[in-house]
Amino acid sequence: MNDNDIVELYLSRNEDAINQTAIKYGNRLRNLAYRIVDDLETAKECENSAYFETWGSIPPYEPRNYLFAFVGRIIRHIALDNYKMNHRQKRNALYCELTQEMQECIPGENNTEEEIEAKYLSGLIDEFLRTCTEEQQNLFVRRYWYFDPIADIAEAYGFSQSKVKTTLFRMRADLKAHLEKGGYEV
Repeated sequence: MNDNDIVELYLSRNEDAINQTAIKYGNRLRNLAYRIVDDLETAKECENSAYFETWGSIPPYEPRNYLFAFVGRIIRHIALDNYKMNHRQKRNALYCELTQEMQECIPGENNTEEEIEAKYLSGLIDEFLRTCTEEQQNLFVRRYWYFDPIADIAEAYGFSQSKVKTTLFRMRADLKAHLEKGGYEV
């Protein structure tokens, strides 16, 4: 079943929409959550919560051509919130590593009065990614959106791990320069 048909099920409030979403994207969504929370049962809970939130979000949203991205964003936020809640006093190496990598090129924490600025920042990051090759975009998204390990990325693209690390390092440096050019002090 294609995304448009699944969204139509959501819009008609047909509960089969959740089943069809799970059939088409369940493994990918669970894997995304698992990479963040590192626990299969918690990942399954995140997946179920994502379906529930998706049910409540369609309508008003109608992600006919980007259903996976829509539900993926939801599950990612649920998994990150779950991770933060369960690790308040602990530090996880992967999460800390990715945070430190991105802190090198993205300004500090947002405060409530800077929502508009956050959208501007998001636009600058999108603008930066459009200047990158498709390969670079894929490496960046797999690492910082999907939390894929360097080894998995290297294997998927047939690169050495050092090439992936170097590419990401250079991209972060270029992103930092792009953000500074856009008015952000990093």
